[in-house]
Amino acid sequence: MRSLTPILLALLLAGCHVGPNYKTPDAHPPPAFRGAEGAPTNSLGDLPWWQLFQDPVLQQLIGAALTNNYDLRLAAARVEESRALLAQSRSVFFPQVNYQAAAGGGRNVLANSPYDTGNPAGKGNDLAGSISWEIDLWGRIRRLNESSRAQFFASEEARRNVLISLIAGVAQSYFQLLALDQQLAIARDTTNSFAQSLKIFSERLRGGVSSKLETSSAQAALASAAATIPELRRQIAVQENQIRLLLGFYLAPVQRSPGALLVEALPDIPPGLPSALLLRRPDIRQAEQLMRSANARVGVAQADFYPRLNLTGLLGEVSPELTPFTAGAVAAWSAAGGLTGPIFQGGLLKGQLRQARAVWDQARFEYQSAVLNAFQEVSDALVSRQELAAERLEQARAVAAYQEAVQVATQRYLGGKANYYELLQEQQQLFPAQNALTQTVLNQLLATVQLYKALGGGWATQR
Repeated sequence: MRSLTPILLALLLAGCHVGPNYKTPDAHPPPAFRGAEGAPTNSLGDLPWWQLFQDPVLQQLIGAALTNNYDLRLAAARVEESRALLAQSRSVFFPQVNYQAAAGGGRNVLANSPYDTGNPAGKGNDLAGSISWEIDLWGRIRRLNESSRAQFFASEEARRNVLISLIAGVAQSYFQLLALDQQLAIARDTTNSFAQSLKIFSERLRGGVSSKLETSSAQAALASAAATIPELRRQIAVQENQIRLLLGFYLAPVQRSPGALLVEALPDIPPGLPSALLLRRPDIRQAEQLMRSANARVGVAQADFYPRLNLTGLLGEVSPELTPFTAGAVAAWSAAGGLTGPIFQGGLLKGQLRQARAVWDQARFEYQSAVLNAFQEVSDALVSRQELAAERLEQARAVAAYQEAVQVATQRYLGGKANYYELLQEQQQLFPAQNALTQTVLNQLLATVQLYKALGGGWATQR
């Protein structure tokens, strides 16, 4: 064995990697995001989620989701699976040491088959340890380990992507719940407004001042507004169930403050540099690790064309009795080296190499697609938030104008200067305008959450 040591070291040092070395493709990021002209270069994605979402209720919900959500637990379990697979891949670097022991007896048996040997019955015992080791001459094992390591890192990036999606999902569901609360409050206020109008029309009808047509129209408007309340309550219950599901809890109401939607703060938006997006987004990083793994698999397929060198050894005792095992004498040993390689495989190895290269091309295209999709998501969120700010301003003006119009129409009607159609018309226009403003505020918040997610924010989980 001492004479074999220099030979083994020489073989290890002479070993080389076959196959292409990995190089990250140039994604050619644009100089700036569309819709972010004049914005600062520090990124919103660098903020931890508790600094972006200042609502204490939302912070509590996100914290509970990060602890209990089953999708996140599943992603963490997949990371542990990949870690175990990586450990299995690394084990091939080392010699594989095993043991074997057997005891038995027989007569007229040769090679475990009945055969008339003419010998009397006999018995035998053996105890031995064996060792085998594949010398990685061409880097096949190293490429396999490189592929497994990239798969492990990809699973970690996938877990981070689930984490970011979970934070965004809880925030979006929470804001949608607040919007439904606001719409329910508007529906109740509108119902009360129509009820007051109906009361006025009924009193004037009894006094002979108005007609049955006015009261019937007022009753129809009241019923239409009241009919939206049960549907909104149903949607609120469904949304609460959705939030509790994200939190990993059984279904129950979600505690929150009334009117919280209109006091939600909208943070400033520094989108950062597009090149930093490639380093922050976990889906892009995951796609790159999968590409690295596919690249290593090409090297494995190329190494299969070359011979493999295996070293084996055995050390043990063989005896018809058990007593010699305790004497310390060695009666059996072996040491051998084997070289195996392909001669004719019918195109198998070439097909495997073409398959590995095709998988590499797929991984490269998926990476490039993920980069392009990331830039689109950031740009869409930036443009949406910018345009929604202008829309919210105009919607707020419209609501204020309609509220004033309802007051004036009510005064004119009571003063006998306007008919009931004028009053009902202004009331009916105020209701959808208020809902439109609520939807615009919600869209602003959702665009902010989407931008935070698109920038790869939310990795930090410890406060």
